[in-house]
Amino acid sequence: MSLGRTVQVEVARVGGGRTLSLEDVVATEEPLEIRIVGAGPGGPITTRASITMRTPGNDFELAAGFLVTEGIVRSPRDIARIDYCLGETLSEQEFNVVSVELLPTVTVDESVLARNFYMTSSCGVCGKASLDSLRAQGCQPVPFGGSQLAEAVLYRLHDELRRSQDVFQQTGGLHAAGLFTFGGELVVSREDVGRHNAVDKVVGERCLAGELPASDHVLVVSGRASFEIIQKAAMAGIPVVAAVGAPSSMAVDTAEAFSMTLVGFLKRDGFNVYAGASRIALSI
Repeated sequence: MSLGRTVQVEVARVGGGRTLSLEDVVATEEPLEIRIVGAGPGGPITTRASITMRTPGNDFELAAGFLVTEGIVRSPRDIARIDYCLGETLSEQEFNVVSVELLPTVTVDESVLARNFYMTSSCGVCGKASLDSLRAQGCQPVPFGGSQLAEAVLYRLHDELRRSQDVFQQTGGLHAAGLFTFGGELVVSREDVGRHNAVDKVVGERCLAGELPASDHVLVVSGRASFEIIQKAAMAGIPVVAAVGAPSSMAVDTAEAFSMTLVGFLKRDGFNVYAGASRIALSI
């Protein structure tokens, strides 16, 4: 038993002077609680790390990616086990809680869990404090590896990401994040009702595969580029973020602070470069 990514609902289709009763497919939205099990003086201690609304699927990647982007884990070697918190009587709701057991060598900063202000864009924390907090988590500027991303490759990534969105094609209601090589090859893509969740799923997949930091890769996201998207990419060591929509001012500031390349309004015939233009090999 598990939660599906889509559900069918009855709708009233109104138009042309008449109303029809039809079935439609919508994206599933369910809460996911992420729990951390760490070593304590008297035995294992379970802490609630986060609750987020997500599209079911790739939940273990979502949990791992969240812990990476919050600076709690660095690699799969920090994780002993990830599983659903299943009881004796199996129910769908039990697939809404994921437990991540950390190795005893991993120290969890309780203040990071208590703060948890990166989950919303209305946290009330000033930009400088947000950047300082990222540095305190161990986030470093993303080094320039010497490789450049061709302008022609960037043009292709908009359509490549859209083609990978299976559930979006059915529902029109999901965001997507895709990780590409500088040559334009799709490495992994994930969909979710939340932009930040889609990114966490991508980062989590790379973490569990032992492929972080993801240098010489491009993170492409549907919609806009917010501070939290750039923050997550920076923690994963991704040098380039390209968004279909606009970036926010904090996204630009964060990209500049951590030596990242930020592209906005990515389309098949053009884009804007807001930071780190030296990583892109322009045709003119």
